[in-house]
Amino acid sequence: MQYTKLGNSELKVSRICMGCMGFGDAKNGQHSWTLDEEHSREIIRHGLELGVNFFDTAIGYQSGTSEQYLGRALRDFAPRDQVTVATKFLPRTQQEIQEGITGQEHIEQMINTSLKNLGMDYVDLYIYHMWDYETPLYDIMEGLNRIVKAGKVRYIGISNCYAYQLAKANALAEKEGFAKFVSVQSHYNLIFREEEREMKKLCAEDNIAMTPYSSLAGGRLSKHPGETSKRLEEDSYAKLKYDKTAAQDAVIIRRVAKLAEKRGVTMTEISLAWLLAKVTAPVVGATKQRHIEGAAKAVDLILTPEEEAYLEEAYVPHGLVGVMAQTTPAASGEQHVWSTGSQKIVRS
Repeated sequence: MQYTKLGNSELKVSRICMGCMGFGDAKNGQHSWTLDEEHSREIIRHGLELGVNFFDTAIGYQSGTSEQYLGRALRDFAPRDQVTVATKFLPRTQQEIQEGITGQEHIEQMINTSLKNLGMDYVDLYIYHMWDYETPLYDIMEGLNRIVKAGKVRYIGISNCYAYQLAKANALAEKEGFAKFVSVQSHYNLIFREEEREMKKLCAEDNIAMTPYSSLAGGRLSKHPGETSKRLEEDSYAKLKYDKTAAQDAVIIRRVAKLAEKRGVTMTEISLAWLLAKVTAPVVGATKQRHIEGAAKAVDLILTPEEEAYLEEAYVPHGLVGVMAQTTPAASGEQHVWSTGSQKIVRS
């Protein structure tokens, strides 16, 4: 495993971040394919054995049970100061808004719940999961700064935002002396490269770490065309993101398969090797031990410039999908429900 600094922070993280959305009680979440605690622990332990020290979860994953599974496993398998734990908080709910709960109060409640779920005194990276269009930015940034100063959070990150929003937030933080975002977790992979328009350039200039999710496109970049799995069949959110462009994406996926055969490696290794050349640490979900094994191997695979060009040249622009398809709370489109156990939030 290789390690690197996470943007402008002092966190030394593995080049692979284990995504924990696949862990948690399926009865308490929106995904039927998640793992129970016993199998989640096996994968977390194996990741640690392979050198992974960076783990990403969220309060919205399976009503907080993903956080609970991760926290208990890490307490049993690793010293706290040798792992980097990231979790995320959701925007205020309509009920909270109606009750007059401020953004700062909401953030305080969210971090306290996550720390309880994780069984930890602090998290290393606390991520603003999606932009809250109904809460003033100043309220969010001051609320985050307060929990950093209180020692509950070491650094802050952001997810699912536009480059202008990240720039605006960090400019406000700099002006007010607040903590700044050191990382961004956005949708970026070989068949969805829209972050290259502006976000990637901003991050390079300001040394903001990119830790993209959906790094294997919900498994699409690790399987030959026609291959399937329980997740591919049942993950409705991934279908929302990729089904409309399946035909054009298949051209690139076939190239991944061809190059993998030529190099004698897996498609996972090819897809992640390409992404590792672009970002700090991709978030890789794992529901089988071979998933994290393939990700770990990808760290040492270097593609030639000609191979990178071969994988890239068939790409055509994609429209924004999922959470990023919305620009305001009133935007229409497919709904996705995240639950923290005590509350639910719906985003297009």
